[in-house]
Amino acid sequence: MKNHTRRASAFAVLGVAVALSLTACGSDSSGKDAAGKESVPSTSSQPSAPAQAGSSPSDGAAGKANAPTTKPSSGTTAAGTGGDGAASGGQKVEPCKTQNLSVEAKNASPDATTGTVDITMINRGTTTCSATGFAGIGLTDADTTTNPIDRGKAEPRITELKPGEVAIFNLSYEIDNSGNSLTRPVEIQVTPPNQTTHVNVKWPAGAGNIKGSYSDVKVYPTHNK
Repeated sequence: MKNHTRRASAFAVLGVAVALSLTACGSDSSGKDAAGKESVPSTSSQPSAPAQAGSSPSDGAAGKANAPTTKPSSGTTAAGTGGDGAASGGQKVEPCKTQNLSVEAKNASPDATTGTVDITMINRGTTTCSATGFAGIGLTDADTTTNPIDRGKAEPRITELKPGEVAIFNLSYEIDNSGNSLTRPVEIQVTPPNQTTHVNVKWPAGAGNIKGSYSDVKVYPTHNK
């Protein structure tokens, strides 16, 4: 009788335990379901919005750093502002005017047989000018007859003169040491290159007499001294 009572009690306790276990399982399941219903879907499953340039501080800094720094052109070029390029270097240099030149002649004969007269022209003007080419030369006798002189075989050199600078050219001839020469100039008529007016300078003292005629005298082109 006692054994039967104990077995019944044991089964009763076991039934209560099972019931409690089932209740606990039900509450866990419902808790998981509730949790599942209340859970928020992961943001990784949503499409991300496209990033806008400069929307972050780093993007903004990069945008400023990469912005062009050149200012708009005002339309004034270096040459147009009076630079030393095309505006000045490209200008044509005008011929030296006769009235702006100081002209002198001197004997430069290297020996007793070779006659050389050096003629210098100094730019007394206020601007740079060109003395490039051959001067027109006439030799005047004591009877005031002027004889034109031919050009020697030589190529002109570019000869530009700043204010105060000197150009030089020469007359060349053979000296007559016989004492019988009839070719004895007293003046030199000088017309600078590309000019139509002339100046007269004295035939230099010490220059030898000309052998032959005036056609034997040659004038050579100008060059810088």
